[in-house]
Amino acid sequence: MKRPALLKSGDRLGVCAPSARFDTDKLNLGIQALENLGFKVKVPEEIFQKKRYLAGDDGLRAGVVNQLFSDPDIDGIICARGGFGALRILEHLNWTVIKKNPKPFVGFSDSTALLLSIISETGNLVIHGPNVVSLAHASKKTIDSFYTTLTGSFDKIKVTDGKIIRPGKCTGVLKGGNIATITHLLSTRYQPDFKNSILFLEDIGEPAYKIDRMLTQMKMAGLFKEIRGVITGSFEKCENDEYIEEILFEIFEKNNIPILSGLDSGHGTVNLSLYMGCKIEMDTKTSSIHWI
Repeated sequence: MKRPALLKSGDRLGVCAPSARFDTDKLNLGIQALENLGFKVKVPEEIFQKKRYLAGDDGLRAGVVNQLFSDPDIDGIICARGGFGALRILEHLNWTVIKKNPKPFVGFSDSTALLLSIISETGNLVIHGPNVVSLAHASKKTIDSFYTTLTGSFDKIKVTDGKIIRPGKCTGVLKGGNIATITHLLSTRYQPDFKNSILFLEDIGEPAYKIDRMLTQMKMAGLFKEIRGVITGSFEKCENDEYIEEILFEIFEKNNIPILSGLDSGHGTVNLSLYMGCKIEMDTKTSSIHWI
């Protein structure tokens, strides 16, 4: 995997909108947060287009992503928001250009489709982290983690409120993201390969039975056959979330792998940034993950 160059104060972040339309006021507040960290921000005019619930048509949204990767003056790319739409632009992306120009690419939720596809199609690393709109009112922990991940001063995350579902220690490539989005990649060219991976999972607004159903489908499709471990983030506004740990134990019981829940990443109040596509070690004894 090719890790993008680390960023520093004064570097320029480009904003793309691969998914849903966004609130302009929140976008501006998020841009201000980025500038307060010392970054310059480029906001292409095209991202303000609207088509139904999308930020413009598929070709336009993909074109912004392609252009930002090819632009030598752009040092990193961050998604405006999630919602829905990233799946629709995958076939319009120029994977050759993206592969030749590895840059930090940041997003979460619906952007999971892009994060996993960039890893599989190009070998570039990506960052599961806040989008511009969510930075508008982000916690200090979220902003600090975002900055340290982009600038390379991160190393280890202690899962302070973690719960051990199955004990153990493992090493693997960190991949994953939003469960619903991963499910929609099944049986497509972009279905992720989780072999030798430590799988990260999070979601919002999905009742426990739907989490169960989606994970069962992935299991039946063979996605979990050779994974090394599982770590879960937040499950926000998920009805009957008290069942989720039991569901996870049952889904992965035959894998006999470590499972740790409670990482502050995803749709919760704290959304820690995670470099994905590279190796990490997870240890349930210390309730921690660290990048190798």
